[in-house]
Amino acid sequence: MLKTRFTETFGIEAPITCGGMTRVGKAELIAAVANAGALGFITAHSAGKPEDLAKELKKCRDMTDKPFGVNLTILPSITPIPYDEYREAIIEGGIKIVETAGNNPQPHLPRFKEAGVKVIHKCTSVRHALKAEKIGVDCVSIDGLECAGHPGEDDVGGLILFPAAADKLSIPIIASGGIADARGLVAALALGCDGVNMGTRFMATKEAPIHENVKQQIVANDERSTNLIFRTMHNTARVAKNAISDEVVAIERRGNAKFEDVKELVAGVRGADVLNEGEMDAGIWSAGQTQGLIHDIPSCKDLVARMVKEAEAIIRGRLNKVLG
Repeated sequence: MLKTRFTETFGIEAPITCGGMTRVGKAELIAAVANAGALGFITAHSAGKPEDLAKELKKCRDMTDKPFGVNLTILPSITPIPYDEYREAIIEGGIKIVETAGNNPQPHLPRFKEAGVKVIHKCTSVRHALKAEKIGVDCVSIDGLECAGHPGEDDVGGLILFPAAADKLSIPIIASGGIADARGLVAALALGCDGVNMGTRFMATKEAPIHENVKQQIVANDERSTNLIFRTMHNTARVAKNAISDEVVAIERRGNAKFEDVKELVAGVRGADVLNEGEMDAGIWSAGQTQGLIHDIPSCKDLVARMVKEAEAIIRGRLNKVLG
């Protein structure tokens, strides 16, 4: 058994999380993650309206009696998003762990604290993690450049970012990005973190609610099979390499690209066709460099058990031998 500040603080068996993922963080996956002894997060936005989120929470609760959480990503939007209503649905649903991301979660912290909800905030830099600690979050999940989705604009990989954060923070830290197996878990613990977050790895599991073509593509891809898009717009995102993301990169390389120039290519409805219909060049879809470390499609239970067992073997075996 691997015991860390994270497992003790959040009542989890394994120091592993499945963070919020658009169109992927649904009840069937998150319940399987919870039943495996790890911590998963239902993605509030993907559930739909606040009342739909409430239904998704009940669905997940019917499939597991273990802890799970909700991801609440706070982003600017032309159309107002009912964040307060999402927050209340989370609290009324009996959820005790929330993963926030995007903008500052401070406006929501007093209500969460009042309801006994612990908050993990996703960050992409040490300075943002320090701010999150200062405003009172219970834990930070910090993304290195290798991650899927938005790694920030500092271009710092986990090997530097994780210990740099550990040097300055006093609250638990979850290493995110570039981790897909026991070696990454042990490395993160050695670098001062208290657990790991995996997204792409959990996409390639039996319970992930996405098309089999996507799972097989993750297994077939290697560590070079991603593109960084929106670089010139200072909103970098790491996505899987395909015809659409290649085209977006080409447009940006021509210079002076604006979002309107790629808007149709990156539309969410096109990305949904990839995940739901398995049309691999229909749109963009998020995936990390860990694709190069993923070689099978296990159940969540088998994946978590294997990671913990192999991590213990590395710590007791290979690392112990180094001591002579």
